[in-house]
Amino acid sequence: MTSSQGTRRAQQLLEGTIGVFLAEALLVPTGLLIAAFLTRRLGPSGYGLFALAATLVAWVEWALASAFARATIRFVGSVVDWRPVGATVVRLYLVASTGAMILFWCLASPVATLLNEDVLATYLRLFALDIPIYGLAQAHRQILVGVGRYKQRALVTAGRWLGRLLLIVLLVELGLSVPGAILGSIGASLVELVIARFYVRPPLRHRDALPVRQLWSYAAPLLLWALTIRLYDRLDLLALKGLAGTAADAGIYAAAQNVALALGLFSVAFAPLLLSTLSRTLRDGSLSQAKAIARNAMRVVIALTPVAAMIAGAAREISLLAFGAEFLPAAPLIGPLVVGALALTMMYVATSILTAAGKPRWTFAFVGPLVPLALVGHLLLIPRLGALGAALVTALFASLSALAEVVAIYRVWRILPPPATVWRSTLLCGVAYALAALWPTPGLLLFIKLPVIVGVTLFAFALLGEFNSSEMAAVRSILRRRTLRPEEPHGV
Repeated sequence: MTSSQGTRRAQQLLEGTIGVFLAEALLVPTGLLIAAFLTRRLGPSGYGLFALAATLVAWVEWALASAFARATIRFVGSVVDWRPVGATVVRLYLVASTGAMILFWCLASPVATLLNEDVLATYLRLFALDIPIYGLAQAHRQILVGVGRYKQRALVTAGRWLGRLLLIVLLVELGLSVPGAILGSIGASLVELVIARFYVRPPLRHRDALPVRQLWSYAAPLLLWALTIRLYDRLDLLALKGLAGTAADAGIYAAAQNVALALGLFSVAFAPLLLSTLSRTLRDGSLSQAKAIARNAMRVVIALTPVAAMIAGAAREISLLAFGAEFLPAAPLIGPLVVGALALTMMYVATSILTAAGKPRWTFAFVGPLVPLALVGHLLLIPRLGALGAALVTALFASLSALAEVVAIYRVWRILPPPATVWRSTLLCGVAYALAALWPTPGLLLFIKLPVIVGVTLFAFALLGEFNSSEMAAVRSILRRRTLRPEEPHGV
């Protein structure tokens, strides 16, 4: 691979991350609109039943996606002809999701009885139909990422969230009530599958299909990693409620967690695309270029620390504007929780790097102790510090685990985040925090202050020499929309 090819691939990663982030961010406004619509049309009882059914099926679908997503991207990206891998992936998703649907269907009545809501069984059985459709859509989506079609991946996601909003509103307005909302959700998965299938068409069978055992050698440790991170991400709230908190305490803590949502969306957008980019770069025989991309990926996370500092500095104003005066106690929690979210972002990035480097087992080895260590920390600090103790424990152990994964990357590839970026980011953390804390902005003026501080931070990075000329040129070309190239054929 030539240096110009490496630059184009890095630029594609940047542009793709922006596109996927914006597409995933549609979840927020469309989700709020759906919630506002359904609460008025279905009432508290109907909306509660829909939300409960949606939550249960979402957990099953998340587990399915987590089982094979990273392994799929890794293997698709590492070969020139992705179709043998694609055939195995589609079959795995189809078999696993169909089995999950049958199990979910069978457990619908016991779950409804356990929750003392008999009608819930009908809703769960109907929602079960979404599982195989969602599974197939996920298979196609991960293949799109693996082959580097990031723009199409963003369009697929945007189609899902917009289709979900339109279908739910249409079907509920037609008088279908809760089943209409469920059918709208199923329809959104079907829309996602149809759009993805328009861009990529993996076969169901292939004579040279990748052995399932080979794919599972990556999928198993990465699934354990994902399950651990998922549990760790919710352990603080559960521990707070169980050890010292009331329902109000849990609500305040959950509100503070929501502020860190943007960093979570960035992880969802960036980490899979990074894994694909690294896998394809290594496939082309350019280890040095892969190391450079990996180093810059860690650099991006370090450069986000001033944003975290800004959010911490404006925590009181954010709490007041977003949640109201009742939630002002959430303000002191936002700082440590944003630090924890940033550490989790580094863990997502580091996991992508280690997976591309052929070390998937290392990923779980470094996060495996997270849950027991955090549990001990919560037992010690929550009785003394309450919600702040839970937030501090979350930030501390996430940061230590992220540091451990960065050290692991150094052992494998001998790369670290650039020291110059570290000191510049540390300096600008103080600047961003001071500006956010000392510049009072009541109400909606906060929407002016935060972008201004981000702009000042970027300008300061540029003045301090953080960005080289090629990076500045790449950003300018993206902003001017001059990087558009002729589209590939729709089906591949």
